[in-house]
Order: sequence, then C-alpha cells, then structure tokens
Amino acid sequence: MKPSDKIRVAVLYGGRSAEHEVSLRSAANVIQYLDPSRFDVIPIGIDKQGHWFLGKDVFAQSLEHNKVSQLDNGHPTWFAPEWISNPADKQQINELLIVKKANGPHFDVVFPVVHGTLCEDGTLQGLLEIAGLPYVGCGVLSSAIGMDKDISKRLAMHAGFNVAPYLVIRQDQWLSNSDYYFRQIAEKLGYPIFTKPANTGSSIGINKIKKPDKLHAAIDEAFRFDTKVLVEKALNIIELEVAALESIESTADPIVSVVGEIKPAHEFYSYDAKYIDENGAELLIPASIPDEIKEQARLVAKKIFQILECEGMARVDLFLTRDTQQIYFNEINTIPGFTQISMYPKLMDASGVSYSDLLTHLIQLAMKRHKNKSQLVRNYMD
Repeated sequence: MKPSDKIRVAVLYGGRSAEHEVSLRSAANVIQYLDPSRFDVIPIGIDKQGHWFLGKDVFAQSLEHNKVSQLDNGHPTWFAPEWISNPADKQQINELLIVKKANGPHFDVVFPVVHGTLCEDGTLQGLLEIAGLPYVGCGVLSSAIGMDKDISKRLAMHAGFNVAPYLVIRQDQWLSNSDYYFRQIAEKLGYPIFTKPANTGSSIGINKIKKPDKLHAAIDEAFRFDTKVLVEKALNIIELEVAALESIESTADPIVSVVGEIKPAHEFYSYDAKYIDENGAELLIPASIPDEIKEQARLVAKKIFQILECEGMARVDLFLTRDTQQIYFNEINTIPGFTQISMYPKLMDASGVSYSDLLTHLIQLAMKRHKNKSQLVRNYMD
C-alpha cells in the first residue's frame, strides 16, 4: 500500500477525567499495534485542562511525564476550550472541526483511547458527530448510558437481568438529609456495601464499607467525582468479564469473547489492584467456572450489548454469586482499557482476534458507520 493510500488514524489520548494516566498506557499500546502497512498514526493529546495538542513528539513527551503537559512555544495548543466562549482564533477552531483542507484531510478516522467522564460519556462523541468525523466505538447514546451506572442498571433490570440491590443519592439530597440515607441504607441494604460515583471507571472513587462509621467519609469521597452516587449491596461473588465486538456484517450478532475471571488480591478490584500493584489481581482466561455458566455469561453479555445500543466494542462486567450461581450485571465499559494488562484485548485475543486485527476491525466499523450516516437527510427542506 502506498503511503498516500494509508488510512490516517487520529489517536485521542489523555483527557480531563481522573483516568488520564490510564489513557496514556492504553494509547501507547494502540499506537504500537496499529498495522503500519495500513495506517498512519496522528496522536492527539488532551491535557487535564482540556487543551488539545497535535503530534508524535507531544505523545513521546506525554509518556515520559505520565500526563499530557503544556509544552513550549514550539508546540502550540491546537485547540483550547476557552476559544469556544472567546473565539480569538476561529481559524484554529475550524482546523479542528473542518476535515477537508487544500492538501486533504488531517485524518480519516478518530480512535478515542480516552476513559472516564468528558471522554467516553457521550460528550466527546457528540463533538465528533457535530464535526462530521468518523470515530471508533459507541455513539453518543450508548456512551452516555454505559458511563452512568444507575441508568445502565435500570435498563438491564427492565430487560429482566439481575443487578445487585442499590440506592441512588444525589449530592444536594445528601447535604440536606444525610441521616435519612443512613437509615435507608441500613434498612434496605445492610452491610457490607460499596459506595460508587455513578459516572467513573477504573474503580475510581469506589470504596467497600463494612461498618456504618465509615459510610459518611466514603460517600463524601464518591461525591468528589460525581454529583450522583450509588450505594450498592456487596454480594459474595466471582467477578467475570466478557468482551463484545460489533460484527462487520450488520445482520450478524456481535462477536462475544470467552469469559474471563478477576481474582483480586485486594478487598476488591480497586484502582490500585488494576494499575499500581503488580500482584493486585489474578486474571484468568478462561474463567474457572463450569462451561454451562460460561455460555450463560456470554449470552447475557451479548444481550446487554444489544439492549444498550452499543456499537463497535464494549466490555461487559458480570457477577456470579457463589451461593446461588446466578449471573448479575455489574456495569459496561464502552471504551475499555487497552493497556498491557487490560482484559478486553486479552479476551479478544483468546477468542481468535489478535490485537492488530481487533484495531483494524474497529476502524473498519467506524468508517462503515460514518458512510451510512453521511447518506442521511439532515435538513428536510434541502
């Protein structure tokens, strides 16, 4: 393939969420495994303030410092959020949003390798939709649903799937009447419980609480990351993960991986267990559960992927109760990690889809979806 025929892939990394550093590790692997005979990579970094930086040298420096940094004058900001309210340089905004230039497009497709709020919650996807850019992964709706643990659980329950009992607390309610929620938690859930921000990933802001005297601090901690918090009954479970991948053929079911199992060495599969402690968890592929239950888990994952209107990819996290052997839906991750230890690419590889082939497949899906959407009528009067 001639260089001019290669697909130019903009790999977005960093972002304003608490999962900024995880994104850098994921992006490094994606860039490494994209097929160089088919793709040219254009890294685009987003720092924690929302400034966008363009170029491979920026990415190299980001990896060195473990964050997307403000750079010297030789590497100007490509796009900054303050320009929206004070557009001092409309030309640079247009450079972000307008694909075509005299010498062709900056890139052909965007591969978001960003995690957490303002990244995989539909906000970034909405920007890319407005800009008319093809992008990898779920669309606006399923991204927003997938990020909100409360909404995704409600839809799963509506479809007949088990979820752990939980309560939702909003920040203003907690500040005005915390005693009420203390009583509700004790009466309806008991202990132990988990406190979770509704809209974070990588177990950020999550704590396991065994006694009431630790509850107030844990809920306050969760409210540092979101204005809505879930308090969820802790079940005696085995943690399962399943990777789902949309098929190229629109009439075909999604590709569903083998089932993986997480055996955390910590109290639960926390951020530290995932990314800090090298021995924080044992990842088993395939899971050490009966074959019949594996097939049940794969079927649940496929249906959840479809019910939540997912596109591209998602990792479906499930619980298997030790006593009743029942499968519970926990959450869905619409931009799963792509680090060296991440389960999504490992599960797909164990299912016959290599890392490189997986990335190629996702890019093909993105471009196909964009082609189909570009044929829609957007203005009825035209």
